[in-house]
Amino acid sequence: MARSTPVEEEERPASHRRTYRRVGREVRQFRGKLIGLFFLSALGSALVLLVPVPLKIAVDSVLGSEPPPGFLEALLPAGFTASSSALLVTAAGMFVTVAVLVQLQQTGLVLLSTYTGQKLLLGFRSKLFRHVQRLSLRYHDSRGTIDSSYRIQWDAPALQHIAVDGTIPLVTAAMTVVGMGTVTAVIDWQLALVALTVSPVLIVLMRVYGDRLRTQWHEAKALESSAFSVVHEVLGALRVVKAFGREEYEKARFVDRSSESVRAQIRLSFTESLLSMAVGMTIALGTAVVLYLGVRRVQAGALTLGELLLVVTYLTQLYEPLRDIAKKIGDLQASVAGAERVFAVLDHEPDLVDPPHGVAIDRARGELELQEVSFGYEGGRPVLRDVSMSVPPGTNVGIAGTTGAGKTTLISLLTRFYDPTSGRILLDGVDLRDYKLADLRNQFAIVLQEPVLFPTSIAENIAYARSEASHDEIAVAARAANADGFITALPDGYETLVGERGMRLSGGERQRIALARAFLKDAPVLILDEPTSSVDVQTERVIMEAMERLMSGRTTFMIAHRLTTLESCDVRLEIGDGRVQPVASTASRDDSSETAAVAPSGRGAGRNGAMREHNQGRGLLARVLGRRASKRRGS
Repeated sequence: MARSTPVEEEERPASHRRTYRRVGREVRQFRGKLIGLFFLSALGSALVLLVPVPLKIAVDSVLGSEPPPGFLEALLPAGFTASSSALLVTAAGMFVTVAVLVQLQQTGLVLLSTYTGQKLLLGFRSKLFRHVQRLSLRYHDSRGTIDSSYRIQWDAPALQHIAVDGTIPLVTAAMTVVGMGTVTAVIDWQLALVALTVSPVLIVLMRVYGDRLRTQWHEAKALESSAFSVVHEVLGALRVVKAFGREEYEKARFVDRSSESVRAQIRLSFTESLLSMAVGMTIALGTAVVLYLGVRRVQAGALTLGELLLVVTYLTQLYEPLRDIAKKIGDLQASVAGAERVFAVLDHEPDLVDPPHGVAIDRARGELELQEVSFGYEGGRPVLRDVSMSVPPGTNVGIAGTTGAGKTTLISLLTRFYDPTSGRILLDGVDLRDYKLADLRNQFAIVLQEPVLFPTSIAENIAYARSEASHDEIAVAARAANADGFITALPDGYETLVGERGMRLSGGERQRIALARAFLKDAPVLILDEPTSSVDVQTERVIMEAMERLMSGRTTFMIAHRLTTLESCDVRLEIGDGRVQPVASTASRDDSSETAAVAPSGRGAGRNGAMREHNQGRGLLARVLGRRASKRRGS
């Protein structure tokens, strides 16, 4: 069974202060709404202080003989405060008024916090999603797409939890503690002092358990993401799973990954329970001491019964926010861990970025030149070594080679999915790295071996190349790709949904939609990556006819295993041992001897001889391509 990936080094718990500072920078644009939330929360703390006042009036001034509070005597007529019935009605009215105000405050708080939190979350998720798209293919190849998906969906809400659901309630709870302590001290400072002695104990407990919880949350989230990846992998390859009868195996793999996540969650619950138990016992001990001393002071005549009830009520409300603070500190550790995980993704800089003064380009001529280009993936052997060639505009280049020889790597360098390890690639005489990246990618249209379709309509998939295209333009592109016939025969025509990855269509139909997309984009450089390798001979003939129309007037690179597929190309190249060399072409017998003469340097050749042979081959290849492009344009 595959084991879960461990927590990566850069994602281990960082400084609390650094994390909170970064959260603060992210939510800065919402500071007005956050201030409003803070004042609504503070109003709630003030209203809580009024809740026990009607009870004190009823006990001391209605049931007892104590005078009513001074603010009532100032607000109400003297005769009114002298009547027990009037005071009782006043106390009941105060209770209802405070309850209504509390409900209005809580309603406003919920609405504003929901609006602010959701807007904040949407903005941050959008930022994270855009950044993940800009990260290099190398990053996604090493991490997998599931890890990024999990962080966007489940870790990004940490910002909302910290800024809206965590920090503000934490601050207002602290304000409530201060308010309750102050009021209690005014009534009886000795009981207030005894009650607040539990605070340092609670602070120590929250600090110790908070660090432990944050570390455990990091581990739990990594394990949960690993289990989630199994579901995504299996559902994405469900036909293969069913074909090989591996349902039980995949279930066992999911259970294995999930069991580790379950154990991590149990450890988290145990730690949280220990914290809750320690906080509860500390608060219970403080309450017991206050109750004992309070009764003694009532017996000694230092406090009235109403004052004792008021003190105990305030202490209950004092300890409640303390308990909430302890719980909130524990809950925040999950959010802090999530925030650190998304910040770890944002800290990864894209490998390919626009240069400071990028060159803009509208439509290229299509001239491409590779100058001693070498490339290797991280930790692996070089895939391409010292590749040099010059391709005039409008030339159709066929590329052959064994699996793993570097054909697709070469195409990835041309489209700047990667940058060369050494050497450079020029488009119309300008280094690819000097162009604005979006402008550069607009010069290429790509048709892959496995066409990528989205689970939308056929029309939307074709228009993915140019979203503003009209229905007529989409239909013209489909006709050029020999796709209009089968599309119009479908019950819903161009509005037919293609299903997940286009699986409701055949391989040849998917490929023709991909060709129609390339027709619609009308880019000057075309890349065809084994476009007919998975279709039958008859379908290949239809696709090849469409491709020849698409290749006309464009610089084209076609990758294929079948030599017959490359017959229409002006020149054919072969990649082997990391090098590119021309091979004999039946298109022109006169050129075949020259083309075949180009060969990679032998192992026994000296360095100077190898370089001389390499330069001769490069010059000869350029001449062959130049002559054939001229013949093509002349015809």
